[in-house]
Amino acid sequence: MTSLSIHLMRHGVPEMAGRLLGHCDAPPDLDGMALCVDRARSLRFDHVVTSDLARARIPGETIATERNVALHIDPRWRELDFGQWDGFDPADLAADALSRFWDDPEANPPPDGERWSALCERVGAALSDISAPTLVLSHAGAMRAALSVLCGMDHRQVWAFDLPYGALLSLRLWPDGTAQITGLQS
Repeated sequence: MTSLSIHLMRHGVPEMAGRLLGHCDAPPDLDGMALCVDRARSLRFDHVVTSDLARARIPGETIATERNVALHIDPRWRELDFGQWDGFDPADLAADALSRFWDDPEANPPPDGERWSALCERVGAALSDISAPTLVLSHAGAMRAALSVLCGMDHRQVWAFDLPYGALLSLRLWPDGTAQITGLQS
C-alpha cells in the first residue's frame, strides 16, 4: 500500500492583510512571496497546484518555475467566498453577525457568501484530482476545508489550527481514503 504526500501552503502576506479577502484578488506582498518560495525549497513534490487568486497564484508560479515542475491553476482552491463581507476589515462588520458566522459557518454564512459545506465540497473535489506528490498553494479556509474532508474534522476542530500567512501543512494520503498529518509549520 503506497501513500501520497501533499503539502498545503497558505499564501504569504497579501496587500490588504487582515481583511476578509475571500474572493478579492489582492496581490502578494514581496516578503510574503519570498517566504513561500523559501519554504517550498525543502519539500518534495512533482506538481504545484494553486488557487487562481494572485496572492496564491503568483508565488505558485514562481515555485513551479524554480523547481521546473508542472503548474495547475485551480479555482476550487480559492478561499471561502465572504460575499458582501469580501474586502472588509472584520472590525467594521456587525460583531453579532460575525460571531454567528465563526460559531456556525454552515447555518450563518456571510450575506451572499458561501456555506462551509460548499467550500468543503469544492476542495474535496480538487483533492480527488491529486494523484502525485503535490504542493498546493492556497488559503487558510481552503486548507481547513481539506483537513475537514481528509480527517473528518468539523469546523470548530479545523479552526483550532493556527494557519498564519505562509503556514505549511503536510499530509500523507492513503489509498483507503485515510489521511495523516505529518507536519505543520507556521
